Amino acid sequence: MRQWSVYAGLMVLIAIIELAGCMETQTPTAPLGYEPAYRQGFDKTGAIEEFTFTDPSKWLLSEKGNGSMALEFTGASAYEPPVRSPLTIGLLRGRQFGDFVLEADLLQTGEEYGHRDMCLIFGFQDPSHFYYAHLASKADANAHNIFIVNGAPRTNIAQKTTEGIDWGQEVWHRVRLERNVASGLIRVFYDDMTAPIMVARDKTLGLGLIGFGSFDDSGKIDNIEIWAPATVGTGKTFFKAK
Repeated sequence: MRQWSVYAGLMVLIAIIELAGCMETQTPTAPLGYEPAYRQGFDKTGAIEEFTFTDPSKWLLSEKGNGSMALEFTGASAYEPPVRSPLTIGLLRGRQFGDFVLEADLLQTGEEYGHRDMCLIFGFQDPSHFYYAHLASKADANAHNIFIVNGAPRTNIAQKTTEGIDWGQEVWHRVRLERNVASGLIRVFYDDMTAPIMVARDKTLGLGLIGFGSFDDSGKIDNIEIWAPATVGTGKTFFKAK
């Protein structure tokens, strides 16, 4: 009996260790209390109607996504922002978010150069007030950072970033953006969901729209997932539908 008790104890200990290992390697989803708020895989042509764009002529549904179709932008938009900020923006309409976790698949389709980019837009209150995470091949004062547009040309606010990312050619990448309004914490992940490539803290702007885009480049977006503790509906639109 004593031998069986020792054996049973060892088996329980092994199970606990294995479970802990699995927890360490799991890809994170959303914090406790967050619920699925939006999911889009662009497998239906009507999906593009859920967005508005600075220049609708630059956006389309591509037949070549990361699974089925994808939302695609084809180059710099014919749009003049009120202050220096991304030209090509597509915003998810009708939903404002404060705290949230966003994940999506991104494919950058342009040629390689230092500012080769795609952007994650969030906290969008109007064309002069929003945040964006700029993901680029090489970091400098104006690239590969988290930025705020607050009635003035964009300003970088990241406390931590990397030297840049490798987009590759015809390679899809999974990105994750986390935001907490009360603490101001903003984190961006790229492929590796265990270590952020960018971290910032800023409480300037609150609730806002979420979207995607670029300064001058082209790319595709697919398999969007957003989790949030709450979503606030809005009828505000700043750009045009396709």
